[in-house]
Amino acid sequence: MTLPNEMAESLHTKVRAGQYASESAVIQESLRALLARDRAIDNRLHHQVGQAFDGLQSDPSRALTVDQVRRRLAEEQKRHGA
Repeated sequence: MTLPNEMAESLHTKVRAGQYASESAVIQESLRALLARDRAIDNRLHHQVGQAFDGLQSDPSRALTVDQVRRRLAEEQKRHGA
């Protein structure tokens, strides 16, 4: 496996600092975190985005135009002082 110098140094630093027993342990933990993130994204897409899409399919009148979305976002920013 080949890593960019910055990533390889980070990996070595974690092992030298005693945060991990080996370089393999760093990579394993990184892959676990990546897989957890992927599962979270898939879950969000399936449960939130998919349900919203299904709702719009069953009742297209619930859809907002781009201009309506922009107005709502601008209103939210004003309310929160952004």
